[in-house]
Amino acid sequence: MSESLAQYQEDLRRFSDELIRIQTPIKILDAIKWPREMEERFLSSKGTVLPAIKQDFYQNIALPFDPAKTQAELLSLKNDIHRRLGKKDKLGKLLVANVDQYRLVVDMLGHRGTPTFGKLSQELYGSASHRLHGDRHTLRQLGDRLSYIFSLPAARHMNKHHPKIISAPEAVNVLSQRLEKYFHSDDMRVRLSDGIVSDAAVGGDTVKLNSKAMFSESDLNVYEVHEGWVHVGTTLNGRAQPHATWLSVGSPRVAATQEGLAVLLEMLTLSSNPGRARRISDRVAAVDMAENGADFIEVFNYFRELNLSAKDSYRVTQRVFRGGMVEGGSFFTKDISYVRGYVENINFIRSAITSGLPELIPMLFLGKLAIEDIPVLYQACQEGILTPPKYLPPMFDNFSGLYAWFGFASGLAGIDLKGVQRHFTRLFKDVPSIDPSLELLDDTEFDNNSD
Repeated sequence: MSESLAQYQEDLRRFSDELIRIQTPIKILDAIKWPREMEERFLSSKGTVLPAIKQDFYQNIALPFDPAKTQAELLSLKNDIHRRLGKKDKLGKLLVANVDQYRLVVDMLGHRGTPTFGKLSQELYGSASHRLHGDRHTLRQLGDRLSYIFSLPAARHMNKHHPKIISAPEAVNVLSQRLEKYFHSDDMRVRLSDGIVSDAAVGGDTVKLNSKAMFSESDLNVYEVHEGWVHVGTTLNGRAQPHATWLSVGSPRVAATQEGLAVLLEMLTLSSNPGRARRISDRVAAVDMAENGADFIEVFNYFRELNLSAKDSYRVTQRVFRGGMVEGGSFFTKDISYVRGYVENINFIRSAITSGLPELIPMLFLGKLAIEDIPVLYQACQEGILTPPKYLPPMFDNFSGLYAWFGFASGLAGIDLKGVQRHFTRLFKDVPSIDPSLELLDDTEFDNNSD
């Protein structure tokens, strides 16, 4: 190894570790989460009284870092990267992109409960009015289409096949055993938590399950691949990098790729269910309504009118207004990441196959990255600066089956689906419809609410 390459790798590691150190106390969701009793109060009012969340509520949630000092450290790190690696260095540019993201995050958290919070959220995560790459449809249009599909009578009927009968301690044991087999060379934990509002969450190498929740077998299947294989897996893959350790932490610019990949794994492993798929799709509509000025009650009532339970209507709404303003005018747009990222990951895989570059596909698991980073990261792997992913799901490790799957999907993409649907609608016209009594929703159906 040349002396210059060794020095470059040393600098890359030093800057990566410094970024990790600076960003460690920056916990976006912790800084904007609402107390659990807020849900009880709102539902007890029958959804007629806005949650008591004002700007002073957020001011009373102390940030575990000094914003001014953190901004100064991030700016100093950016200048050091430019000085040592140069402004044109490709890996240096990715590092700086993440540094700039954290600078925006610090600014956003300093404006919780104000209109500026929503504007900065859109800058970091995007907007439901944005269009997908190369497509004319907005994310809201796609979300509405998916929500319709996953709320059809057949979908609602299938949701009854997933009863929540597994206690939290039992769920921890089951999930621990599954993930210990997958992460054979690293320590990771599944533990109970009283401090999360959702049913499941991930922090670094730890999957946290809500101690007060009950779970279905489908929930555990989802958590195994979504929280485990993807979120914990990419963390550990990033930590295994000898120089680019920043790949173990994720700024908002990687949210769509991460969440979309996690949802894709749910689909490829047949772990998901229509209820969960609908929740993910509904989040886009909630973001779009908030972006267009709706207040908390208006968004909540929108989902109630679509036959979503009161509890789940509250939860999908709360996710979008955390950090913003319940009376309207500010919002948190991260929830578009799931649908946007799902489509982008699929299109990336299909394009890698049709472009003759299927070896790019496993790079999705290299660490916390944005899809646009992959060509640069792949080249760095080829040059020996980065190492390949340590943990890969079976279908990404030996991706011949994945190639066949998406190869067929690409080949069929040009078929007129409306014409096909008309053909089969005629074929199905005499088939008895589902018993209408099975279409009714109760308040227990869509309770799984993992981030």
